[in-house]
Amino acid sequence: MRRLDGAAEVERALGEELGVGSWYPVTQAAVTAFADVTGDHQWIHVDAARAAQGPYGGTVAHGYFTLSLLPHLVSDAFELTGFGMKVNYGLDRVRFPSPVRVGSRIRARAVLTEVEGTARGTRIVVRNTVEIEDSTVPACVADTVALLVPRP
Repeated sequence: MRRLDGAAEVERALGEELGVGSWYPVTQAAVTAFADVTGDHQWIHVDAARAAQGPYGGTVAHGYFTLSLLPHLVSDAFELTGFGMKVNYGLDRVRFPSPVRVGSRIRARAVLTEVEGTARGTRIVVRNTVEIEDSTVPACVADTVALLVPRP
C-alpha cells in the first residue's frame, strides 16, 4: 500500500499512480442487496433466469453499485495520512463503459490527477478506473474529488 503523509507529499505525487486495489468478487447476493437498498430491481440485476436470455447472458451489477464500491476498492491501494479529516467533495466525471457480470472480479486503479491548495485544505482529484478481470474495457471510470483538511 502506498502512503502519502501530508499535503507536501500529496502535491509531489501529482500525475502518479497511487496504487491498485485487490480483486473484489461480485456476487448475486451483493447485487441483490444493493437493489433492495436502492429500490432498483430491474431484471438484468436480480432475475437470473430472465437475464440469462438477455443481452449480457446473465445478471449484471448496477453501475451505481460499482461506483459505490470505490472506497472499498481503493482501501488497500493507497492511504492519505497527516490530515485532520478527509471529506468526500463529489465527482467530476463518471462513465460505465462495460457491464460487470455477476461472478466476475473487479479492482480499482487510482491516479492522482489534480491537487489544489484552498483556504479549507488540499483539494484532490483521483481518476479511478475499475477493471474487470480478463477484460480490456473498464467497468467504470470516475474522477472523485476530496478535500484533505489539515489538523487543527
